[in-house]
Amino acid sequence: MIRRALGQTGLHIHPLVLGGNVFGWTADEATSFDVLDAFVAGGGNCIDTADVYSAWVPGHHGGESETVIGNWLARRGRRDDVIIATKVGWEAAPDRKGLKREYILRSVEESLRRLRTDYIDLYYSHKDDLSLHVEEPLRAHEQLLREGKIRFIGASNFSAPRLREALSASDLPRYQVLQPHYNLLERDEFENELLPVCQGAGLGVLTYFSLASGYLTGKYRSSADLAGKARMMMVGRYLSGRGPQVLAAIDVVAADLGATPAQVSLAWLLAQPGVTAPIASATSTAQLAELLAATALELTREHLSLLSGRIS
Repeated sequence: MIRRALGQTGLHIHPLVLGGNVFGWTADEATSFDVLDAFVAGGGNCIDTADVYSAWVPGHHGGESETVIGNWLARRGRRDDVIIATKVGWEAAPDRKGLKREYILRSVEESLRRLRTDYIDLYYSHKDDLSLHVEEPLRAHEQLLREGKIRFIGASNFSAPRLREALSASDLPRYQVLQPHYNLLERDEFENELLPVCQGAGLGVLTYFSLASGYLTGKYRSSADLAGKARMMMVGRYLSGRGPQVLAAIDVVAADLGATPAQVSLAWLLAQPGVTAPIASATSTAQLAELLAATALELTREHLSLLSGRIS
């Protein structure tokens, strides 16, 4: 079974992390259960979610994804053979945001209840709270680690200077994992600023928006392809600029390997220095099978050069 070490946590994960943002949104509970079952059957063991998923949907309040995953865990009855990652800090409502100590301590209890578990394997500060010193959320995490409610902590959406400052806070727990926005279209901040910090500190790196909200699957090549789609606002910006050029390079490599654009895009991430695994979501078992197959795809030096050179 393929596994990669997740930084210095001692955890070992499959090279694909299953994104839970679609659970309870574009995948109903029954479909989500099918995808989760297929993921574990295919060797997957790390599932990513957040307390805010999917507060952006009219009528939702956040926590929908955690609830679906919690119901699946309860039905499955085997909590210890999967790694559950969730997050706190992104705004779900005016009074539900940020990284103040009291808010983290309250939010983790809500996440534990929805997930129907007594511990979270990886708990992220989802978005840096610039109104606070970097030590405040770490003090909350310290308490939760001591109480056994979380096992490891991670950071997402932190700038390199703030991440470096948090990592240097003395006598406090260290973030062990970074979850950055990184893919074939979004490279500069991670490669130029965050990667050196992660490598210097030995952090695991799990990338989000690994397929650029679906654009790198090749399904959305024109505005007509996006009409009426849930991801229209997120993907539309890639239809111009470098987007088509990137897809053209991906298409060449995909044709050469008999692979799909999504598989090529994930394989590129897996070949990048410092990356432990990409996070990607699926709304069907067929889509999941396609994503899992990407972990066995081998890109040549020429393929990597073509993909990277086209967007440099």
